[in-house]
Amino acid sequence: MVRETALTPADLIWPLFVTDGEGVEEPIGTLPGVSRWSVDNIVARAKEAIDLGIPCLALFPNTPGDMRDATGSHALDSDNLMCRAIAAIKQACGDEIGVLTDVALDPYTDHGQDGLVDDGGYVLNDETVEVLVGQALNQAAAGADIIAPSDMMDGRIGAIRNALESEGHANVQIMSYAAKYASAFYGPFRDAVGSRGLLKGDKKTYQMDPANGDEALREVALDLAEGADSVMVKPGLPYLDVVRAVKESFGVPTFAYQVSGEYAMIEAAAAAGAGERDALVLETLTAFKRAGANGVLTYHAAHAARLLHG
Repeated sequence: MVRETALTPADLIWPLFVTDGEGVEEPIGTLPGVSRWSVDNIVARAKEAIDLGIPCLALFPNTPGDMRDATGSHALDSDNLMCRAIAAIKQACGDEIGVLTDVALDPYTDHGQDGLVDDGGYVLNDETVEVLVGQALNQAAAGADIIAPSDMMDGRIGAIRNALESEGHANVQIMSYAAKYASAFYGPFRDAVGSRGLLKGDKKTYQMDPANGDEALREVALDLAEGADSVMVKPGLPYLDVVRAVKESFGVPTFAYQVSGEYAMIEAAAAAGAGERDALVLETLTAFKRAGANGVLTYHAAHAARLLHG
């Protein structure tokens, strides 16, 4: 009766990894219990999410190696894994579930960076933004409900918003990864999308310094001014102070991403007998809500929804 914070399946976004083939389920070794799914199985996961009351899926592709290049050109292919998965979910489920799509080039580049790079390996901001705009339009045309730029290039929200408006996609939302940190917690994700071992250098020239909090507020303010509908803090648990500061400062829909490394730590703790898995899952997700998050992207989404249904 007096509980201050409520967690429901409607607070969850379920990240899913798409791979090539049919009838495919590929377990990911560094993410116990998480798999890559072929497009037909992604549709089955979408129907499962609807049954569980999860309102949105977030899609990430495992692009085959022979389709990766220096410019991430496959991101612009209307027949790529992302576009096929979006279209298949929308054909099967319509508006019963939302589809959120990642906009960044790291799943498509052969060097693992989120953008184009010069001869010295430095990421080129403005040239990258041009490609990200094309990627966003490609996904919107396939039926994406929410475009989620995770690249952290400057000015990309305004450019994508203008392009969506001019190309007839005015109702497609933008959820900006506005405060994305150069974190050590992303390793299992890179395994999942096939970029482990490809990354040349690091991402510290465009992702945020983990020591900075005020910078996050400046980044959020810029993205909101450029037309973002909602914002993301990534990772989640190590940055609950940032989640709270963003929500209190701007009052906009604010989401947290419980990233792959956070998920893997919970699974490892439970496997080692250091904590009871179900309790760890629900307690950490409730912490995001208590900090002010409107929702959480979490690989535990389906499991948590089942727990919440009792």
